[in-house]
Amino acid sequence: MKILILGTVPNDLLNFRSELIKDIQKKGNEVIASSSELDPNLASHVKELGITYESIFLNRHGLSLRGDIKTLSDLLKLFTKRNPNLVLAHGIKLVIWGGISARIRRIPFYALITGLGFAFQGTTFRRKLLTKLVSFLYRIALKNSKAVIFQNEDNRKIFIDKNIVSPSKTHIVNGSGVDINKFYFTQIPESNLNFLLVSRLLGEKGLREYAEAAKIVKEKFPEVEFKIVGTQDKSLDAITIEEVRSWSEYVDYEGPTNDVRPYIRKCHVYVLPSYHEGLPRSTLEAMSMGRPILSTNASGCKETVNENINGFLVPVGSSKELANRMIWFIKNRNEIKSMGEQSRKIVEKRFDVRKVNKEMLKIMEIN
Repeated sequence: MKILILGTVPNDLLNFRSELIKDIQKKGNEVIASSSELDPNLASHVKELGITYESIFLNRHGLSLRGDIKTLSDLLKLFTKRNPNLVLAHGIKLVIWGGISARIRRIPFYALITGLGFAFQGTTFRRKLLTKLVSFLYRIALKNSKAVIFQNEDNRKIFIDKNIVSPSKTHIVNGSGVDINKFYFTQIPESNLNFLLVSRLLGEKGLREYAEAAKIVKEKFPEVEFKIVGTQDKSLDAITIEEVRSWSEYVDYEGPTNDVRPYIRKCHVYVLPSYHEGLPRSTLEAMSMGRPILSTNASGCKETVNENINGFLVPVGSSKELANRMIWFIKNRNEIKSMGEQSRKIVEKRFDVRKVNKEMLKIMEIN
């Protein structure tokens, strides 16, 4: 079979889905990947994976009638050119326009919902209007879909409650999974306590709460270190590099990286105070390497933590509660090792990428 995989960001598509691509290929299938313009630095990765890459126009930041029509047009041309046997899409715009294109071209379509994102957050009139519009477009795109795959129950329930998709079409998988061999278990370092957050520079990832919590903790424990690793973003919710640098008195911004493992190895506790997630891959990577987790009780985040076993959950938006739990780790440093070991056990049992991919292939009927 010829299988087309659509993803919003080329780097995420090629790196986060690489194990899925390999497992599809092992079944004797041809894989075509498509996203926005490919960075030349990723060309070798495409060759290494043995796939075909097709660039399409994609403006993933906000609504743009002209831009979205261009995306739809490019997808229709791509579907005609490559004539895939089935399409798998993730990312709001590619699920919507990919789903509509698949309906028009009558190609079996599978949607992977990796989080609801900006469009389903907030209570202002404008935001409610956006939610209605996006729900309407999802409804059209997913009407003839073969399956809609979610990473947490909360997101699935919202789609069903809004009559976007029939319950019979829905499935849940344990995120994107994590390669437990690549992200191998490491011991907790003996250095000063180090908290780490890996994320794109977005407000909805809880970076401001993290910085505020770091400021509170630093007043009592100045030796404790706080790190942020991640890329800048162009979305409406982006935090400027200038704002991030304004936190330098209490947070060290390490910039972007292609390999988070050295940063995880050096940290003691992984923190993700996000407002919402599908199921955060960065958290799974930290868990796989044996780190306890401090996150929020938001959708997607709460699935990664067994309270008081491998970490803690705090209310969304509460820098004070975040700081309190950070102080708990400082005062109970002897608990970090055992909680990190529990994180690794949870990943091995539920989030091993091989187990997740096996379920994905079963849903897509790729034998």
